[in-house]
Amino acid sequence: MTTGKSKAVAQAEAYYDSPDADSFYFTIWGGEDIHIGMYKDDSEPIVTASHRNDETLASMLRGVDQTTKVLDIGAGYGGAARHLARTRGCHVTCLNISETQNRLNRELNDKAGLAGKVDVVYGDFENIPAEDASMDVVWSQDAILHSGNRRRVLDEVKRVLRPGGQFIFTDPMQADDCPEGVLQPILDRIHLETLGSFGFYDAELGKRGFEKVEVKVLTHQLRRHYWRVGEELKAKYERLSKGASTDYLDNMIKGLGHWVDGADKGYLAWGVMHYRLAK
Repeated sequence: MTTGKSKAVAQAEAYYDSPDADSFYFTIWGGEDIHIGMYKDDSEPIVTASHRNDETLASMLRGVDQTTKVLDIGAGYGGAARHLARTRGCHVTCLNISETQNRLNRELNDKAGLAGKVDVVYGDFENIPAEDASMDVVWSQDAILHSGNRRRVLDEVKRVLRPGGQFIFTDPMQADDCPEGVLQPILDRIHLETLGSFGFYDAELGKRGFEKVEVKVLTHQLRRHYWRVGEELKAKYERLSKGASTDYLDNMIKGLGHWVDGADKGYLAWGVMHYRLAK
C-alpha cells in the first residue's frame, strides 16, 4: 500500500529541482556524485573523494555480477550507478525525486553507453515503485536523511529486497549521545525535525530482520567534506553567482558552517552501514 509523500520529501524535491541547487551541487558538491566524499587529505579534489565513496561501498558488497539487480534510492545524477554498471556489470535502477537530476542522469548514461544497464525512475523512497522481493541490493548515499518517515523507508527497503539481499548506505546523522536541541540550526536549514543515528538504524533494521554485515564509522569525513565544499564555494563564489542567486550561496555557506561546527562538537555522525536481510 502506498502513501503520499511526506512533507520533508516534497520539500527535498522542490529544492533539488531548483536552478540554484542544480548549479551548486553539480559544480561544487561532487559533479556526478553529490554525496559526502572520502578524502585522503584536506587538499584532495571533492570529485575524487566523492568517487572514492562509490568504490568503497562497491568493494563491500558481496557476490555482485551481471545477474545482480541494484536499486539506488536517492540516486542524484547517477554517478554511483554508472560506476557499478561499468565495473561490476550489474543492472542498476536509479530512483530519484528530482526530474532535473534525472534528465542529466539519462543523458550521462547515454553518453557512457550504459542506457541498457542503468534505468532512471522518478519516485520517492517512501513509496518505492518496485515489486516485492525484486532487488538483490538496495544502495543509498546520503539521501535517507531527507525522509520525514525513515521507518517507512526501511519498510520499503525490506519489501523490495529478496531474502538474503544486501542493503548498503551512508547517511548524515546525529551522534547517539547528541544532546537535545543542539542541532536545530542544521535541522531548520534542511527542513527536518530529526536525523537518524547509528543506533537508530541498527535497532530499526534489526526489527525488520536485517543482520549487520559491517559498519564503518567515518565521521571525520563528514566534517572534512562540509569544510571542503565551503572552501570551494567561497573560492568560486563569483563564478557560481552567475548561475545561482547570491542569497542561496550565502545561506549555503552559513549552513555548511553549521555542519562543520556540529561535527567539531561531536554532535554528528557519518559512515557506511552494510546489512543483509535474513533468508
